[in-house]
Amino acid sequence: MIRDLSESCPANLPDYDVCIVGSGPAGGTLANELSGHGLSVCVLESGRRKTDRHGDALRDVVSEGLSIKEYSRERVLGGASTTWAGLSSPLDPIDFAERPWVEHGGWPITRAELEPYWVEAERYRFPAASKFAPAPDGFARLRAKGDLEPRFEALDEKVFLAAAEPQDFGVEVLAAYEEKGVDLWLDATVTALETGGDRRRVRAARVRTRSGEERTVSAGRFVLACGGIENARLLLATPGGLGNERDQVGRYFMNHPKNYEGVLTLESSVRHAPYWFGCLHEGYAGYAGLRFNEAEQTARRLLNSYVRFEPLFPWSDNLGVEAMVLLAKRSGAVLRRFKSSRSDEVVELRDYSETGDDSDVQNQRKSWLEWGGLLGSIAANAVPVARYARSRLFDRGGPNVTRVRLRNFLEMEPRPENRVTLDGSGGAPRARVSHRLSDLDRRSLVELHEVLVSEFDRAGLGRLDSDLATRTPWPIDQDASHHLGATRMGRDPATSVVDADLRLHEMDNVFVAGGSVFPTAGCANPTYTIVALSIRLARHLMNEETR
Repeated sequence: MIRDLSESCPANLPDYDVCIVGSGPAGGTLANELSGHGLSVCVLESGRRKTDRHGDALRDVVSEGLSIKEYSRERVLGGASTTWAGLSSPLDPIDFAERPWVEHGGWPITRAELEPYWVEAERYRFPAASKFAPAPDGFARLRAKGDLEPRFEALDEKVFLAAAEPQDFGVEVLAAYEEKGVDLWLDATVTALETGGDRRRVRAARVRTRSGEERTVSAGRFVLACGGIENARLLLATPGGLGNERDQVGRYFMNHPKNYEGVLTLESSVRHAPYWFGCLHEGYAGYAGLRFNEAEQTARRLLNSYVRFEPLFPWSDNLGVEAMVLLAKRSGAVLRRFKSSRSDEVVELRDYSETGDDSDVQNQRKSWLEWGGLLGSIAANAVPVARYARSRLFDRGGPNVTRVRLRNFLEMEPRPENRVTLDGSGGAPRARVSHRLSDLDRRSLVELHEVLVSEFDRAGLGRLDSDLATRTPWPIDQDASHHLGATRMGRDPATSVVDADLRLHEMDNVFVAGGSVFPTAGCANPTYTIVALSIRLARHLMNEETR
């Protein structure tokens, strides 16, 4: 059942077995996994089916250091999955390991324990695990189809893939909300969790609608699945600071800071490099990035950062071209027709904005006037737009590429001073996010660039020009919208918030799902792992119920 709490606000809501706060990838997956198993489940979503001013106002956050993008905190059915580009990759073995040079590293579960749940995540249109590996059916087989086949000594290749039509978890699991025993309440903003006299158990969630009406939702167990920042904010906003007995809620916040730095001038011009430059093939868009191999990371005591190649075309960074790509994406029928006509081909990337790392132009909310401005930019840039369109639609070979820029993605070390706190007071104080780079964060990428210079030269690729070591201010400073770690899992309550089962250390019936439970960030886009962990949590909740 799907209902809007502000339009149908009964005086008494049912008591549920499980109450899930949030309908994004974590919350949506949990609802889907728990449906049909005899449990009564409710999902509380503060937004509605479509974005609106009220939901947008709830995204407000104060940033210190790296800035947080507002569209990374969508208040709408499906959460931030309504804006993401779909890129995913599994975490690497070293991400789970205890690294002596990372003071607060290590996961309380092994990678092997998580692997079966990555496999199960395929049901949510994530690629099969073999697609990421050098397997016969993997993306890596496209390596041999291009003009670039370099071999590296200190580097590993890492594959990133996205479904051709990115998953929107407001749509992917919609059928689950129609199942008997599953209720989705929209416009239901949780302001606090109530414990009553028992500090080890939450008895109800306090909910407010946009009209100011308040209700409580009772349940046997509660799962916070409302985002990497919001999970911590809600725990802190609950009177007394739920789960914060040791001042750990909100700490160890991480991101994947990103930006451009470094240009590779190729030894020879290249027309085809789908594996490196990015392509669409067999229903997935993807590319391969480069990182230090794990032996090199260990020897150098570095973090797991990576770079990707972006070919520089004659029209790169042209606003008119990006506007045209955006309009094509929003016109679903046109895009589906194009993809269908090329379904058996390797469709190579012709502009960075086509897939993968979407920009602010594509993700930010726009007025009709701003949409009109994008149409104007297409007209004002008619020549580069025409060159792009001709290459995209008719030139299967593509233009010669002589220069490639590097897009950089950092792993941040988990540090307690990088944290989510509350800003202001009242019924729903805003989150204040303070996160800055450490010397180890920066050194890990600087040394990677230094080795890339020598590796590219040795492999005969060309000359890499990079001023990263001396650039001021530091240029890798954009929010990747990967909000991780503020309610991290661990064995020790003195340095973590939830245990290996994602239960609050000091509570019997409160769990947390989503990127906020990651103890370390790695360099992979996190949603694939968020869904895998949510499936694992759903299994735990079902098994716990049957005991």
